[in-house]
Amino acid sequence: MQTPVDFSVVMPTFRRPAELRIAISSVLAQAGVEVEVIVADDSPERSAEAVVSSFQDPRVTYMAGQPSGGFPSKVRNLAWPHARGNFVHFLDDDDIVPQGHYAAVKAVFIKQPDIGVVFCRIAPFGNCSKEQLQHETEYFAKAARLASFCQRLGSRKAFVACLMFRWAIMVCGAGMLRRDCLVHLGGFDPELRLREDVDFYSRAMRRFGVYFLDQVGLQYRIGSPSLMHAPVLTELDLRQLQEAQSRTNARYKREWGAFEFYALKLFARTLLKIV
Repeated sequence: MQTPVDFSVVMPTFRRPAELRIAISSVLAQAGVEVEVIVADDSPERSAEAVVSSFQDPRVTYMAGQPSGGFPSKVRNLAWPHARGNFVHFLDDDDIVPQGHYAAVKAVFIKQPDIGVVFCRIAPFGNCSKEQLQHETEYFAKAARLASFCQRLGSRKAFVACLMFRWAIMVCGAGMLRRDCLVHLGGFDPELRLREDVDFYSRAMRRFGVYFLDQVGLQYRIGSPSLMHAPVLTELDLRQLQEAQSRTNARYKREWGAFEFYALKLFARTLLKIV
């Protein structure tokens, strides 16, 4: 008989074996909860397979996928249907989960049975310049202040407005959700290479409710190549960002109506701007 799983951690990876080992270790070190890690390898040479095998831990499984062409949404969607946990965490392969975080999140989910999403504060770290690290620290400190304000309002719509129109109050690895909510949503939009986490979590928050856990739950690595920290965006990146935002906006208007969409946009650009 299999042990019930609290948290299924879906971890896409692409040629970062050293960082991957640290990320997996941070999950396995979580106390007071049962975890499983599904490592979804996006590299054609199966570079992560040796890392997974080295743990010799049945809680960690390896999944080889077809190269996605840089679409993390597709890699995550291949892996998450295999998750057995009550809650699912999409963790990047170069980030770290602090000790005790999963137990704290589980307690929130138990206490708040009507909430589908829990997300946390983000602490940046990494091999980057002091100036960049300071900039990122200030950025995520502002994100936490905005999230705290939305929490005080007690409205899931406030969180959605902030995420879609004002500020990236979270990154993908900062959030967790109930597996049944994930099943209902059908996962990430596979057509999105960029802003796929904004699209996904704005849909999840609006439909299932959200709670901001005001403690650091993600150590977010700065310095690895990523769009969020790129000093210059390519024309392709800029075009895909615009297309992703348009797709997310159009979906929201279809599902919740144009009136609510524009009301949230106005709220984000007035009151949230002042905050």
